[in-house]
Amino acid sequence: MVNPSRPLTPSPTQGRAETPIAFIQTIAAAYAQRGVGMESALAKAQIEPSLLLQNNARVTAMQMELISGIAMQELDDEGLGWFSRRLPWGSYGLLVRASLTSTTLGLALARWCRHHGLLTDDIHLHLSEHDGVATLQLDEAHDLGGFREFCVVSVLRNALGVACWLTDSRIPLQATRLRFAAPAHQDSYRVLFDGPTTFNATVNSLQFDAGYLALPVRRDEAALQHMLQRALLLTVRPYRRDRLLVEKVRQTLAQHPEHGRNAEDLAAWLNMSARTLHRQLKEEGASLQALKDAVRRDVAMDLLLRTQRPVKQIAEAAGFQNEKSFIRAFKGWTGTSPDAFRQQGPR
Repeated sequence: MVNPSRPLTPSPTQGRAETPIAFIQTIAAAYAQRGVGMESALAKAQIEPSLLLQNNARVTAMQMELISGIAMQELDDEGLGWFSRRLPWGSYGLLVRASLTSTTLGLALARWCRHHGLLTDDIHLHLSEHDGVATLQLDEAHDLGGFREFCVVSVLRNALGVACWLTDSRIPLQATRLRFAAPAHQDSYRVLFDGPTTFNATVNSLQFDAGYLALPVRRDEAALQHMLQRALLLTVRPYRRDRLLVEKVRQTLAQHPEHGRNAEDLAAWLNMSARTLHRQLKEEGASLQALKDAVRRDVAMDLLLRTQRPVKQIAEAAGFQNEKSFIRAFKGWTGTSPDAFRQQGPR
């Protein structure tokens, strides 16, 4: 949530003006609905009032973030007029906090959807998974009127922004589907959502690789307090790292060890170049060799504890060319030999 009294650097007007004025006009409608003037909010966000009369005008992402935060506080409504009852300041912060203790993103988003229903019954959120694709769906239970587009776009982008923040990962979209007709400013949707956007769809939804649902939640209460100093995540901030790659590499090395012989084979299996593979792993703070070692170690430890297979066979199963190199590596991982580890049993 934003602190309007805190000076912002750089100026809100810096950057490309790509957010349609239609969203600011909808915020103005929320002010009018409450009988409150918004002149002060426009001034703080450095938005000229005359822009509200220009349907093709645009504002910057920072101006949008700033005026949204100010409006939420001044109207004490984080729904900005969307719903039949207002959402008091801090409502969405409670949703994030309720999801923070989840072990995985899938559980966090499921909680988010369920708890959102406690705030309002004007819309329903639902998370599903089918054939490797995760779908976050928003159903409209009541007519949202002139707030419809802004509400649907904001809630979906907020959920995506929170998902990215919880996992500290970029989550690229495979598809965005929206039930309303394409607006005059439909070109702005290339910035609002990555991937293809379809209007006049049968449902409102975002779709992405279901593998992201297995990513661990990486944030804690301290990180949440820091995040809440800024406006609600209406703007999905760009994340360079894509943490799903590490999980895909781990899975491939464990399930298809034949593709892990070298970086070129593994990269080809993952439909990328070896150079891109190394670069993206480095951005995530990982390395291919470290991941190989971790998978080999896990395979070896599992087989030592769960089976009576000879050490030589376990060495081969873990991807080592000979027993001697396996024993040397295993001592480096655990400080003990494979035989001694097996005798000690689970700890």
